[in-house]
Amino acid sequence: MKLAVVGGGSTYTPELVDGIARLTGDIKVTELVLADPDASRLSVVGPFCARVLARYGHPAALSWTADLDAAVDGAAAVLLQLRVGGQATRDRDETWPLECGCIGQETTGAGGFAKALRTVPVVLDVAARVREMAAPDAWIIDFTNPVGIVTRALLDAGHRALGLCNVAIGYQRLFASLLGVAPELVHLDHVGLNHLTWERAALVDGADVLPSLLSGFGTEIAAHTGQPLAVTLATGAVPSYYLRYYWAHDLVVAEESGQPTRAQAVAEIERQLLSLYAGPSLDTKPELLSHRGGAFYSEAAVALLASLVTDAGDRQVVNMRNNGTLPFLADEAVIEVPAVISSSGAAPVPVAPVSPLMSGLIAHVSAYEQLAVEAALRGGRDRVFAALLAHPLVGQFDLAERLTDRLLAENAQFLPWAGAGA
Repeated sequence: MKLAVVGGGSTYTPELVDGIARLTGDIKVTELVLADPDASRLSVVGPFCARVLARYGHPAALSWTADLDAAVDGAAAVLLQLRVGGQATRDRDETWPLECGCIGQETTGAGGFAKALRTVPVVLDVAARVREMAAPDAWIIDFTNPVGIVTRALLDAGHRALGLCNVAIGYQRLFASLLGVAPELVHLDHVGLNHLTWERAALVDGADVLPSLLSGFGTEIAAHTGQPLAVTLATGAVPSYYLRYYWAHDLVVAEESGQPTRAQAVAEIERQLLSLYAGPSLDTKPELLSHRGGAFYSEAAVALLASLVTDAGDRQVVNMRNNGTLPFLADEAVIEVPAVISSSGAAPVPVAPVSPLMSGLIAHVSAYEQLAVEAALRGGRDRVFAALLAHPLVGQFDLAERLTDRLLAENAQFLPWAGAGA
């Protein structure tokens, strides 16, 4: 099969290629194409990825190109991992909301909304070329943030797409390591939206081991949530790291104000990684790549690809249509839950009733995501304002007005309609 990676110049890409070389098993990747408009990055990342494949003796033909049509032509699957504007725009997303007293974050709050506005039109343009050029039954796997919003836009446009995040697989691997069992033996009761999820249970041989995990390793698990253990004990579930932006908003704003952004740290890591990748003898992932973020990214992506191709019928956590799974959300909403993966896509496993503590926030954010997609597709200051006002991290009229003006000013070069006042 041919696999195309859009955003192939990313410093993440060697992680994916290493996973393909190590983990493909039943899927036979015969051709791998890295597509990216940044030729300078491709000229470094591409040869390094080729050396990684060669070290494993993997037979896939690897190439890289700035020609999107050539990259996706005949592809059986296309993985999206692009970032419009690079780390420079991420740095702004993490800065200007703080100046308004709000979280500055690349997927959550006003900064995440700005990223969605820049990203959705570009992703839909890519998806249109995939529909035209790729294999008729090709899958689009979206790893581009904000995954829930981008996946909803893809599905609304009729594309064969699933969204993927590494939060669930990260917790699965963490719990498995603490228990001393193989990861595939741990099944999570993972529920919510992308970057707004909880682990309500961890099943091993049908028994919930989460209570014993919390009693024996609570402090270690809490460190991965970014919040005190008391938060997990009080709610009876392990929250994703992103819940700290909701449940400790003011504390996080105070901590981050005036400090270097994560984007600045990542930009420096990327500079060093590209320098390492350029070394002609390097053919293994450098340890520094683990500091880039996206832990277990390759395992999640390859596992999903394998199950879609081989009709495996195994269970994985993906972003997909709600279609009644969470009865308090519209069918069109995109949720993040475990599903049985086969060649026909993802079928959600039954989800136990969600407590009001969780369902209220999920519904609130899902409504914002619907408005965010509408703003990304149709533009207009009024739609941007409505989405911000609906967001639980904003929710105040005057604040939404200020954030709207700042967002549009910061992103004018990426939003052709921003200066039109529509």
